[in-house]
Amino acid sequence: MLSREANELLSRVGPQTPCGEFLRRYWHPIGLASELTDAKPKKRVRILDEQLVLFRLPDGSHGLVEEACSHRRASLFYGFIDDDGLRCAYHGWKYGLDGRCLEQPFEKDPDFKNEVCHRAYPVQKLAGLLFAYFGPLDKKPLLPRWDYLVREDWPRKIEAHPVLNCNWLQPMENAVDPSHTRYLHGESFRRKGIRRDVSYILKKVDHFEFEWCEWGIRKRRVFEDGEKEIGHLLVIPNILRHPGSLHFRVPIDDTHTQIYRIIRMNDGRKTSGDDLDVEYITYKNGEHEFHMENFPSQDAMAWETQGPVTDRTRETLGESDRGITLFRKMLREQVDLVLQGGEPMALVRDAEKNRVINFLTTDWKGTED
Repeated sequence: MLSREANELLSRVGPQTPCGEFLRRYWHPIGLASELTDAKPKKRVRILDEQLVLFRLPDGSHGLVEEACSHRRASLFYGFIDDDGLRCAYHGWKYGLDGRCLEQPFEKDPDFKNEVCHRAYPVQKLAGLLFAYFGPLDKKPLLPRWDYLVREDWPRKIEAHPVLNCNWLQPMENAVDPSHTRYLHGESFRRKGIRRDVSYILKKVDHFEFEWCEWGIRKRRVFEDGEKEIGHLLVIPNILRHPGSLHFRVPIDDTHTQIYRIIRMNDGRKTSGDDLDVEYITYKNGEHEFHMENFPSQDAMAWETQGPVTDRTRETLGESDRGITLFRKMLREQVDLVLQGGEPMALVRDAEKNRVINFLTTDWKGTED
């Protein structure tokens, strides 16, 4: 279990919180490019406990700015899209993609606008997702080109999930919890009579292995017959790289999380174009209960019912939870490193290595028993 102070430290994601500052050193998906159209080029988004407006200019470039105007704090969501920026509907102040104030229609001093620096974050588009970086610009890494985002020879789609009503750490701890699949998934399908190829889930496990690597943690099941999985990767800070999918768990605020998954489909098609098709997932039935008929609903049930922020002072961990304790240790070390002015792990800075990041060729740094 964790102390109340440690639980607070690893759960809070807002500006100037220790974990929030750590999370801001990475790129995060903030929305679907297809959600912004000529008819609707703006969208409110809340990420890392900040209220923002995501918008698209006529040339196709994207911006992300604080929603409250720097003038009189009116909402920029109701503003106007110009060729070069977003103009407030209240008094006409206009902001560029970088947050610079471009115009102040009722101010006579032409230099006054240069004193205004509106909060803005860089945005990049990849595979139909819009990613933003929230940290210091002089420390900005490259946007990682994960294999599931750029392998055009893999047929892929995006799954957009409902907002999850819990803290981001709950789904991320699940990424190093291989024991849950036997009952949460395998037994749920069996008892519901849902035909799924989950024979690997129902196989008897001898033990679990957890390895510390350059990206984060790799987990494996070792079965009683000696078979060993390739393994799944928890990629610091908030990604699960499954052999068939890539999962982003994006903190909206302390008690809400947005999940996007890139799914590899086995239908022989090739992906074409810049944007992947999007499928919208549901967790609950008409009675607002988790329907438990697929992996996402089963997982969401387990995460949400722990509470908005699970009370880790009351948990009882066992031998099978070694991956969770390892992740908390790793996360705490990385948070402390950022607080001390250092650079956290799993940032990408080498453009040559960033052409396609294939996790299966990663060099492992050691094994945690």
